[in-house]
Amino acid sequence: MTDKPFDEPVPLKLDGVTVFVTSAQDAADFLMQDWPTHRTQRHREALEACLKVLEGYRSVEDARVALVAAAKEAKLLA
Repeated sequence: MTDKPFDEPVPLKLDGVTVFVTSAQDAADFLMQDWPTHRTQRHREALEACLKVLEGYRSVEDARVALVAAAKEAKLLA
């Protein structure tokens, strides 16, 4: 799997610090390892979208949109 960069980074706020998720790989890593709240259906959809992008089955924009939706739901979007 090769990394797939986002056209525009997704800013997320964690413990008062803004971090920028810049690619599908970054997003998948964040969703699997650093997600600070409950893992909801939107979280699972975002992770699935990121993994599908890395496998070549979905567009990078699909992963970005799914990550933004999950982050909004979790109130993590900066």
